[in-house]
Amino acid sequence: QVQLVESGGGLVQAGGSLRLSCAASGRTFTKANMGWFRQAPGKERDFVSAITWTDGSTYYADSVKGRFTISRDNAKNTVYLQMNSLKAEDTAVYYCAADGPSRPPLVATPTMWDYWGQGTQVTVSS
Repeated sequence: QVQLVESGGGLVQAGGSLRLSCAASGRTFTKANMGWFRQAPGKERDFVSAITWTDGSTYYADSVKGRFTISRDNAKNTVYLQMNSLKAEDTAVYYCAADGPSRPPLVATPTMWDYWGQGTQVTVSS
């Protein structure tokens, strides 16, 4: 059974940083595109970032470019999201996803991803 487990969420002041982790188990995700999405209360699930398995290409939503960095450690079957200069509008539940498209625009479509974690809450106080 495939399982994605996020960690690293929490409460942080605006301008602060957090690093989210997503540990994959049940199969090897070395050859899987990995992504992060987020969902604020009453809103749809939005694309944040993705990283491909072939060449490590990365993609970011415009709202997080220059502030967030996605990376992966294949030896640990883990993907990370380093979030800097956090803003109140970054507050959401952050979800890890696996086995999705490798390039825009489909990479930003939640329904194109096969596996999801349970989510981790990130709250940024202003």
